[in-house]
Amino acid sequence: MKQITILWADDEIDLLRPNILFLETKGYEVITATNGHDAVELVKTRNPDLVFLDEYMPGKSGLETLEEIKGVFPSLPVVMITKSEEENIMEEAIGSKISDYLIKPVHPKQILLAVKKNVDTRMLVTKKITSSYQSEFGKLGMSINSASSFGDWVDIYRRLVYWEMELEDSADPGMNEVIALQKQEANNEFAKFIKSEYPVWFEDEKDGRPLMSHTLFPSRIIPLLDQSRKVAVIVIDNLRYDQWKAIMPDISEYFQVANEELYCSILPTATQFARNAFFGGLMPWDIERLYPQLWVNEEEEGSKNLHEEALLRNQLKRLGRETGFYYEKILNKTSGKKLSENISSLASHPLTVLVYNFVDMLSHARTEMDVIKELADDDSAYRSLTRSWFRHSYLLDLLRELSRQRVKVLLTSDHGSVKVENPVKVVGDRNTTTNLRYKQGKNLNYDPRQVFEVRNPSNIRLPRSNVSSSYIFATGRDFFVYPNNYNYYANYYRNTFQHGGISLEEMLVPFISLDPRE
Repeated sequence: MKQITILWADDEIDLLRPNILFLETKGYEVITATNGHDAVELVKTRNPDLVFLDEYMPGKSGLETLEEIKGVFPSLPVVMITKSEEENIMEEAIGSKISDYLIKPVHPKQILLAVKKNVDTRMLVTKKITSSYQSEFGKLGMSINSASSFGDWVDIYRRLVYWEMELEDSADPGMNEVIALQKQEANNEFAKFIKSEYPVWFEDEKDGRPLMSHTLFPSRIIPLLDQSRKVAVIVIDNLRYDQWKAIMPDISEYFQVANEELYCSILPTATQFARNAFFGGLMPWDIERLYPQLWVNEEEEGSKNLHEEALLRNQLKRLGRETGFYYEKILNKTSGKKLSENISSLASHPLTVLVYNFVDMLSHARTEMDVIKELADDDSAYRSLTRSWFRHSYLLDLLRELSRQRVKVLLTSDHGSVKVENPVKVVGDRNTTTNLRYKQGKNLNYDPRQVFEVRNPSNIRLPRSNVSSSYIFATGRDFFVYPNNYNYYANYYRNTFQHGGISLEEMLVPFISLDPRE
């Protein structure tokens, strides 16, 4: 482990030798400076882990030195040491982003505590988290092997995401590999569960089936409208549960989480199917049968989600709620800004439905743009990029205003995405769909052991383009590649985020009920 280096800047450094010797006996390296100029130079050349900085030094003062240090290394922790307890000096120092301050004369225990708090904290926290996860590892493994219901998988996925996010800043990279392997094991078992249970959910539409895309409006949204509450439904396309957890702290300033659920996205976990089912309140097979003018088959030209507003209007009519509602799809920053500027007009509608496409666009951009690939190299970076977008988005401005207007918010998505790694060969004719995580076609050739195959799509309420069409779904971290130019496409799409298949990340989707804070 790298030895921690501490820079101590004080014009009376000789008087501090006992404290310096004390730190050195504890294993720390201490370098010293007697003025602000030398302190700044040592920060640049020696890159210390912590700075003790005297407030009163001849020449460049402690506050001036602090400003220069922060200009070079803004995240470097600096502990100000001063003889004065005057409030204005403390406010100025704290405003300059010091990590801590001590009043002279300082004692060895105070110094050691400051070091522990500002340098050793990460190591101590990592040690504690690692120990806790090691204790949980066996319990999670047993839960994965014994899971028998959708509720069991919801509990497992919540726990996996919790530990994944706890360990992401860990100083022990080995633990990140362990949680990744356990998540992979969970996805393998979850795929077996879906293969076995998913078709059964459509044999009896009342018993044993979890909350799904097409049942969200009647079971979760309509009851709120019946209470005469003003409701805003915000659908962030392709938002995973871990991404929700990443943006939750920013939302919690304006809303409190009344309820956090995970529902099951229908297959394929793709926008055309899952989001149309959400807005239509019907499975795709039923939408095509009842509203053929509102369903666009995959081989047909044009957008597959142009009719969401019409599908929603028909669903509300079937549910006896022919109420006025506002619907808008936000595809770029310009439309987001325009909406946030006209938010007051939304309050006149009992139901507002907004679709934000940024996270889905981010997923596709990551596949196609090298810069985005670098920025979102793994799940942790993908969460971080989502959090960064959200903090600077007009969506956050919108939520702030909805809270002020006392509007109930339901935040959800249509499906998630998974980082794919393993290419699986599949052969199909020219009419076979192009999605990497599922295929629909009439002449599919594949290894049935590697996929979830559905030879009769109507069994899971999916339409078919041809009388002999079938579906196959990729599981875990697999993705489909044609034999032609196999190596090129395998390398091009490996480690990209895709959706359409079977994984915890794609199918277990957040549905969050938010109440405005007082």
